[in-house]
Amino acid sequence: MNLHFDQSLAKKYRSPAQIIRVLSEAWVKNNGYCPNCSTQPLSEFVNGKPVADFYCSTCTEQYELKSKKATLSNIINDGAYKTMIERINSNDNPSFFFLTYSKALTVNNFLIIPKHFFTPDIIIKRKPLSVTARRAGWIGCNIDLRNVPESGKIFLVKDKHVIPRDSVTEQFQKTLFLRTQSIESRGWTLDVWQCVDRLDTHFSLNQVYAFADVLQLKHPNNNHIKDKIRQQLQVLRDKGIIEFVSRGSYRKLY
Repeated sequence: MNLHFDQSLAKKYRSPAQIIRVLSEAWVKNNGYCPNCSTQPLSEFVNGKPVADFYCSTCTEQYELKSKKATLSNIINDGAYKTMIERINSNDNPSFFFLTYSKALTVNNFLIIPKHFFTPDIIIKRKPLSVTARRAGWIGCNIDLRNVPESGKIFLVKDKHVIPRDSVTEQFQKTLFLRTQSIESRGWTLDVWQCVDRLDTHFSLNQVYAFADVLQLKHPNNNHIKDKIRQQLQVLRDKGIIEFVSRGSYRKLY
């Protein structure tokens, strides 16, 4: 995988935004692959698509690309809030590629967050544009990556180091069970998964119970928080995310 942008492709462009769009999209087309099935190269949508940039001709997975200079931040600017929420609730929404690049126009990080990790909780509604703005009243959104479990951030390139393709595909496919869940069930699984993320490799049921108040705030209509915690730990165990060691004791497998 060549981590350098082909700068010759942007000679006729003057806008920095256009230059980065052209260079990053060309880089993904020439170096990227489908994290789900390893197909390479990815295909571009011929006439553009409002919600995606690339698709896999083998498994039909769709991907939207977002590029940023320097480091990957926890908050990512996105488009219209209403559109984003509609996409999350749709079966046809794309997964997101995030690419960060250096001043020298080389790739620092390239990762995917699969679409099944997107829930309304990670979308932050921005204030409407002022009445004097060209699009007065328009409401945008941000993506809060802090609400995505670490296993949902799948790196193809990390700190300029190319991750083996087999490892990427294995990690991607291990999370596909989330697609079979309803939005509500998936939200619970991801919430408990995030709690587990904050604990050591070996952890206890009581340590997860310590997050009960936090989970209660996120799910105020549920009066059986500890029951849900045990249920979701069983889901994560059955899907190979964690392992049951002994009564009340677990171990992460990631």
